[in-house]
Amino acid sequence: MAEHILVTGGAGFIGRSVCQELLRRGHRVRALDALIEQVHGHVDGSAMLNDEVELIRGDVRDGDAVARALEGVDAVVHLAAEVGVGQSMYEVERYTSTNDVGTAVLFERLIDRPVRRVVTASSMSIYGEGLYRDADGNLVEDAERGTVRDGQAVWDPVDTAGRPLVPVPTPETKRPTLASIYALNKYVQERTTHIMGAPYGIETTCLRLFNVYGPGQALSNPYTGVLAIFASRLLNGQRPMVFEDGQQRRDFVHVSDVARAFCDALVDPRAVGETLNIGSGRDRSVTEVAEALARAMGRNDAAPEVVGKARIGDIRHCFGDIARAGATIDFAPRQDFEEGLAVLADWVGQQTAVDRVGEARAELERRGLVA
Repeated sequence: MAEHILVTGGAGFIGRSVCQELLRRGHRVRALDALIEQVHGHVDGSAMLNDEVELIRGDVRDGDAVARALEGVDAVVHLAAEVGVGQSMYEVERYTSTNDVGTAVLFERLIDRPVRRVVTASSMSIYGEGLYRDADGNLVEDAERGTVRDGQAVWDPVDTAGRPLVPVPTPETKRPTLASIYALNKYVQERTTHIMGAPYGIETTCLRLFNVYGPGQALSNPYTGVLAIFASRLLNGQRPMVFEDGQQRRDFVHVSDVARAFCDALVDPRAVGETLNIGSGRDRSVTEVAEALARAMGRNDAAPEVVGKARIGDIRHCFGDIARAGATIDFAPRQDFEEGLAVLADWVGQQTAVDRVGEARAELERRGLVA
């Protein structure tokens, strides 16, 4: 059944894909977006959306703007947020205000204008370190990484006997370990969503997104997804900058798969009250991904620049167990990674990007957030 859907943050990278998928399914779509310069630059946000999407320019913390955006709406996809672990560690007020207060404002306005369902974007960052297995076969939920031992950098977590831990897929049942302000924000968004839903008769679902990639990423934002950061460097003739030793493992999921997950979570009755991992079900090292993108962009000469330092708040390994999403909303990623990179590379080749990665690293180092 066609509905009228509000997408907060609808002019953003993921938001635009969600809007497009909702239109494809026959829904009416409205987007609320502040169009901040760090994400959108000086581009008019209306030019970035399908003409069929109604755009309301406004901040999710502005109750009047949110109330206007909710008029006549049947359901909400809540994507509006400041993103990025590193910047959250010094722009604490801005991140907490936009992410947590913004979510609070949305739900306050929903008290007077309740909708059928709200699906909120969460993040794999709330896990902190992913799930591990020790040498005896026991699962370890509270792994802690080291930084220096005997004068040498130690990137991988070890057990109490100093034996290495083996990373395994992380399920939704793992206890959160909030290692950054961004992670804390996303967890608060999750809990606010579920706490506020039941008393007001609003169905709720949260999706914990892993590393989302695809055409349309904000290439000039040095705090966005790692693949966009790598692409910006390569587009500007630079080598991808990789922290630590580059062997940290992540889960990269295409934006088209993520958009389908949001649209399915809006309607599937099994999703009510659930919090689900949305990833590819595959793990890859950051170096492997940087090299693959360089090949896709025709830059085989651009070997990653391995920094050998860690950013405060970063984790070592985390990749998703997506079995619950498969059982709950029949989620199964469709986009092949190499094919997805090829499409991303073609799109990047038509863009202009300002490489601000060096500035961002210098800012983190100045504040003592790189060790």
